[in-house]
Amino acid sequence: MGHPYAPAELQLPGFVPLQLSQGQILAPYLGTSLFVLVAIWLISGRCRGLSKTDRLLMCWWAFTGLTHIVIEGTFVFAPGFFKNENPSYFDELWKEYSKGDSRYVARDTATVTVEGITAVLEGPASLLAVYAIASRKSYSHILQFTVCLGQLYGCLVYFITAYLDGFNFWVSPFYFWAYFIGANSFWTWIPTLIAMRSWKKICAAIRAEKVKTK
Repeated sequence: MGHPYAPAELQLPGFVPLQLSQGQILAPYLGTSLFVLVAIWLISGRCRGLSKTDRLLMCWWAFTGLTHIVIEGTFVFAPGFFKNENPSYFDELWKEYSKGDSRYVARDTATVTVEGITAVLEGPASLLAVYAIASRKSYSHILQFTVCLGQLYGCLVYFITAYLDGFNFWVSPFYFWAYFIGANSFWTWIPTLIAMRSWKKICAAIRAEKVKTK
């Protein structure tokens, strides 16, 4: 049976077509994401001494952490998702996303590796960042800076390997801009801003410590 992905010559033995529409896939994801953001925002309001920026950061780290673990984790540990006769919601989600980057359905080794590291290391670290901010831990900014660097590195590898491998993994311009560029853009500019903020906080703390020791 054929498949809807690019390039057309991509071989996917046993491929099972999508059973859910784009709306049926995106609506639960967007709804759940909104629920997580609102829930963390409300919970963070009960933590004393947190600024609005800290609360927003908690929302981001909870969202990105769960995305890494739950969404990307299911891709990494379900190599046959595209040929399941009774697909789960996550199987359908990745078949839909693969319209914007067929390396996922093709199980490209570089893509699987990046996603594996992201799910196993960056996912739990992101959730730890939520706790660190809420508890005002001393390692909060070092942790956030480190995870941001990991996310930015992963994005660089993701986009550069796509370019080097031919830059032809999307079905149409819509999927290129909506999925390949749009969906991934959040993990470029947001980590950049957070890393800059944490870097300034770390430098300020070091300067303050030097003043104390003089």
